[in-house]
Amino acid sequence: MAFRERLPAVLALAIPVLAGALYMALGGAPAHYALTNLGALVVAAPWILSGRGPHTALSRHLMTGVLLFTLLTPLAVSPEMTSITGDTVRRWFPLGSLTLHTGMLATPGLCVLAARNRTLAAPILLAAVGLAWLQPDAATGFALTFAAVGLHHVTKDWKVGGVAAIGFLASINMALRGELPPQPFVERVLVEAAGTSVFLAIALALALAAGFALVLFAVPFDRAKRFALAGLYFGFAVIALMSSYPTPLIGYGAAPILGFGIALGLHRIPLR
Repeated sequence: MAFRERLPAVLALAIPVLAGALYMALGGAPAHYALTNLGALVVAAPWILSGRGPHTALSRHLMTGVLLFTLLTPLAVSPEMTSITGDTVRRWFPLGSLTLHTGMLATPGLCVLAARNRTLAAPILLAAVGLAWLQPDAATGFALTFAAVGLHHVTKDWKVGGVAAIGFLASINMALRGELPPQPFVERVLVEAAGTSVFLAIALALALAAGFALVLFAVPFDRAKRFALAGLYFGFAVIALMSSYPTPLIGYGAAPILGFGIALGLHRIPLR
């Protein structure tokens, strides 16, 4: 696939990440915040330009299993935090000095794989919702719900529509149990930026919207993959605006950059 065909996928990631890094640098965030995000972008971009999806049934099932296992790992290794309701929250995978949000790391690739497997699409998404419920992580739950909505819009698969309904109800329950106090430059980034400058908040929102539009309309995937991945993107962004959950790509965090980067590099997976 030619470089120019994959360029929209790189821009879908680069535009919001660069805008967010500039905001963090100018807004007084710790220096490593912007550097971490830019480093994740440097890692993801070559994969997007040269990557290829799994091309055998075994490799597809193996990758799906690895990503679901990634969602499961916080239950064993995550640092524990206490939500405002007193519930225990475990959503992260410690990796050296980084703490990766497993939902944002694993679900973009899962959505692409689900969109390319019409037989197992609903079970894959439902399993991911269930693992998010155990953490509990309403951001991942709502994002998967919108991913299912996007995929159902294309395929009209009633089972995927059922996952969207289950995901919505489960996510409400997660939201009631798992909300944490916001961290500067991580959660509620647009609200925080608006407190400094409305124009700054608008610029960040436009960068985030540009990434969404590129995923939905310009990335060289078929409609099912584009709508599923764009739905996930939209879900993460909307819940971050509504409550105290990490803002993807423009906020501090390597996980969404790496997660969407992995997904955007999964080209030419054979349809099943």
